[in-house]
Amino acid sequence: MKAGYCFILCLIASVAGLQTEAQTPEPIIDMHLHAMHGDELGPPPLFLCAPFLEWPLKDPQEDVQSYYARVQNKPSCPSPLRSGMNDADLMQRTIAILNKRNIYAVTNSLSSDALEVLEKWKQAGGERILPAIPFDPKSGKPTVEELRQLVKSKRVMAFAEVSAQYEGIAVTDPRMEPYFALAEELDVPVGIHMGPGPPGAPYVMAPSYRMRLSSLLALEDVLVRHPKLRVWAMHAGWPLADDTIGTLYAHPQLYVDIGIIDYAFPRKQFYAFLHRLIDAGFEKRIMFGSDEMVWPDAVSAAIETIQTDPELSPEQKRDILYNNAARFLRLKK
Repeated sequence: MKAGYCFILCLIASVAGLQTEAQTPEPIIDMHLHAMHGDELGPPPLFLCAPFLEWPLKDPQEDVQSYYARVQNKPSCPSPLRSGMNDADLMQRTIAILNKRNIYAVTNSLSSDALEVLEKWKQAGGERILPAIPFDPKSGKPTVEELRQLVKSKRVMAFAEVSAQYEGIAVTDPRMEPYFALAEELDVPVGIHMGPGPPGAPYVMAPSYRMRLSSLLALEDVLVRHPKLRVWAMHAGWPLADDTIGTLYAHPQLYVDIGIIDYAFPRKQFYAFLHRLIDAGFEKRIMFGSDEMVWPDAVSAAIETIQTDPELSPEQKRDILYNNAARFLRLKK
């Protein structure tokens, strides 16, 4: 009896273990996650449509702060995402999603205390947080030498999100060159914002932002000058699909991520943009990114946009959600 009882218990334990293993989702790599303060974009709670059905109109006479507050406090969608209420709530909710959905995230911080914020998230999220920090060509901070030491000490593994576009600084600006040279020397991936900011960005938060700097064609001289540089264009140069296709064709080492356009933008146009890149032959260089800022559920919304795309095969979905980024980051599968 005892032997039989032991056999039954072992069998139950084995089945339970198999069920647990079977329920673990396939891994996902998010190339575009932010570690932020809860109030970094304004007093919480803030709301965001996922997706927006149409972009909010601004009357020229409307005060820009009123416009921005209206967009984030009274979104024109039935079930908007809600931001974290404070630093702890934002971090805990986000990491809970990473754990539940088996996500590893290249996590950057644009906060003034970026390194401290990243270290808190790293301590809380462990191996799921792959820390990244941008360089700022306008201020010159961090310096090239400071970045070198951060890489050597393994405090960061990528330079991202480089947001020079918000300052009106092109990727070909001479101030960018020392950083590109360092990244090529150390074989550190560089993620550059090339695409949309918030609606009305030049009037709301970045007077020097220019959409024309979204063109991936601007990267050509950088790529030729630094042929061993690992670069991915964040937001994939939306909406300039022709420029993105042309640059990907001419420079086969270039990758893109689809952060924010995959959950906040009107679904039909996002799919059209994504499918154009795939139909042109570049499905192996499109990487998943959420561009989650202060709305933790944006991560899940972005994943579900890919998983429910009726035109993508299971293999294409896995490439976008994991395989392409694993290859780009040189991770062991």
